[in-house]
Amino acid sequence: MSLRSTIAAQFEAVAREQGRRLAPLANDLKLLQSGLDSLSFALIVARLEDALGFDPFDSDEAVRFPVTFGDFVELYEGHAKSRTA
Repeated sequence: MSLRSTIAAQFEAVAREQGRRLAPLANDLKLLQSGLDSLSFALIVARLEDALGFDPFDSDEAVRFPVTFGDFVELYEGHAKSRTA
């Protein structure tokens, strides 16, 4: 499963569990318009840390908070690449 698929699966699972209507996941989908709330995002980040073994938000470096779903995926992809480099 690709990193993007793993992230999308977590968005879908949390939306389902929280009874939220998730907008179609596209790169330009604004996270504030996704149908999820702050608790949903906290659950997603915690589950992704469990699944992937890292949290890009828990860093000594300044992190630009993602605005869109594409930004969110890129944040994880960039962190994963820097860990393997």
